[in-house]
Amino acid sequence: MAKFVRAWESADLEALVALLTDDVFMSMPPMPFEYEGRDAVARFCAILLGSGRRFDLVPTRANGQPAFGAYLRAPDGIRRGIGLYVLGLAGDGISAMIRFEASVLPWFGLPRSLPDQ
Repeated sequence: MAKFVRAWESADLEALVALLTDDVFMSMPPMPFEYEGRDAVARFCAILLGSGRRFDLVPTRANGQPAFGAYLRAPDGIRRGIGLYVLGLAGDGISAMIRFEASVLPWFGLPRSLPDQ
């Protein structure tokens, strides 16, 4: 999980994609967006991470799976919660990434925002 956090927080797409299984599945309920396969997920992540936005991840668990509150770094220093990523694992790889809306963060003991660093 440390490799995932490093890759995501540093926007290292190559490192992130290296962690994904060939058949990785990504969804974002309740939005109807779904991506299946390493290439499709990589294209989506390239748009997200290549936009110049940077994120901080805060670890938690969801249904026994590793999960992370995702916080967008704003110019004012505040890091605002934008969602919760729940990962599915298969062997040494990430086989699923499910992103839930930020409204679920308190259910996992996570704040809606993080203070300036």
